[in-house]
Amino acid sequence: MPELLPNPGVLIVGGGPAGLTAAVYARRAGLSVTVLEKEHMPGGQMATTPEIENMPGIPRIDGFSLSGQMAGQAKSLGAEIVAGAAAGLVLEPGRLRVETASRTFAPKTVILAMGARRRRLGVPGEDAFAGRGVSWCAVCDGNFFKGKPVAVVGGGNTALEDALHLASLDCHVTLLHRRDEFRGSPSLQKRVREERRITVMTPYLPLSVEGDLSVTGLTASHAVTGETTALPVRAVFVCAGTVANTELVKQWLALGPEGRIAAGEDCGTEIPGVYAAGDIRKKPLYQIVTAAADGAVAATRAAGFCGSN
Repeated sequence: MPELLPNPGVLIVGGGPAGLTAAVYARRAGLSVTVLEKEHMPGGQMATTPEIENMPGIPRIDGFSLSGQMAGQAKSLGAEIVAGAAAGLVLEPGRLRVETASRTFAPKTVILAMGARRRRLGVPGEDAFAGRGVSWCAVCDGNFFKGKPVAVVGGGNTALEDALHLASLDCHVTLLHRRDEFRGSPSLQKRVREERRITVMTPYLPLSVEGDLSVTGLTASHAVTGETTALPVRAVFVCAGTVANTELVKQWLALGPEGRIAAGEDCGTEIPGVYAAGDIRKKPLYQIVTAAADGAVAATRAAGFCGSN
């Protein structure tokens, strides 16, 4: 049996911007705080974002640096950040448990901030060449392909940011999107259109990833005519949206059509003392700043719950 740990006032599952902000607010409210983070460093998707230009008061910063600053602030206030993945949850009124492979936490309140992961394309060759030219993180893997032809698949901010990051590494980037119009911000679209090392192909759908020992090409088809095109690329970076990490909570909480927790603007769930914050929660906008706002709200509500129980 996993060791039962002394009860933190709040156990935060996930160390992205929602979880780290929640840790800051919870500590300032006087709660003992433990943050459970499955990756080697906190930050979530934020940590692998090459350039952040929409944080109020910070004109430009890379995600790795911002993640470090947010984690450092939480630690300086006394929050404990524990490396490890949640393996199981018990979310029953009056009986909250968060289990890892070796430990069990029994907190007074739980803030679920597990975020989301990048969606897969679901095409032949994607899984076979994962780590051998297929990547979901341009910041992590872009340096392996400096000066080489690569493809980015997607139409949101992440796809545009990744294309610009790879172009800065002197890659020739082919940016494929299934629609004629991008979903990303107008400012990013303008920079992409002006970047000579980026070729935009719309509307195109990826059909398969080709290769031998590693990726050698991507086959795509025109979304209207069906005409196929073979692109000689050495890497394919997938930016096809995100999937919420709600596998552990679906037996306990109501999920919306997109698989995200149906919590309100107060971040409260149907279980007293359990809150949802960040990309795991169904809401109109998924950004670092909205995740941080959720974290602040959830921590404030958690403090109120602890004070009344």
